[in-house]
Amino acid sequence: MTSASPAAPASDLWHHYGRRRAQTDRSVPERLYWTWGQDSGPGAEILGDLTGARVIDLGSGAGRQAAHLAVHHPVDRVDAVDASATQHAMARDLYGHLAPRLRPLHTDVTAHLREHPAAYDLAYSLFGAACFTDPAVLLPAVADALRPGGQLVIATLAHYLTGQPPAAGIRAAAIPAKLPDGTTTTMFRWVLDAHVWTKALDGAGFTAIAAERLSAAASSPRGADTLLLRAIRTAEPDVRSAPPAA
Repeated sequence: MTSASPAAPASDLWHHYGRRRAQTDRSVPERLYWTWGQDSGPGAEILGDLTGARVIDLGSGAGRQAAHLAVHHPVDRVDAVDASATQHAMARDLYGHLAPRLRPLHTDVTAHLREHPAAYDLAYSLFGAACFTDPAVLLPAVADALRPGGQLVIATLAHYLTGQPPAAGIRAAAIPAKLPDGTTTTMFRWVLDAHVWTKALDGAGFTAIAAERLSAAASSPRGADTLLLRAIRTAEPDVRSAPPAA
């Protein structure tokens, strides 16, 4: 995951996440789910033809989705990027043997994107960095790292877990988190309305923007709807950095 926030703590707030599962489940997932409950909805088919694609997982956690793509699809490489030392260590332990098709990378997502312009054909965030990094910072960096015509896919919450509607502007909400020693603290999460995401994506240099709400499965114990966003990096010159007209 990413640690970027309005006031990002130095501690690894993802230290406890997924550790119990990693002790018993070392498998590569047979299917990729975009929904919050990880039990319904579309799969990797929405990504189209991945033959020879360079892919980046933005806030990859233990790397399970990245491992699925590396094993079950004809990609060239998947870079699984996460700022959490704990999550990176789990990804290397679980899936290090999949190198070089899968590369777990321990670094800040935004910094990595800025350092690799036009390096990727596909970028995705499956309840990852796009949920925990200011979109005004992350989305332009993603656009720079995608080749013209490259695709960005984001799965994020369609509403707060409390049931409250998403924010009508680019505003983060403080949510509970735990420090490595178990102490309770807070971190920031962006839960935004579809039109807010659409405007932010357009301003960052994306086109063909589509937003779809995926309802939670009726039987899901994790009842939250998902907002699935897809967009294409414009093939036009980057107007954000163009000189003003004479």
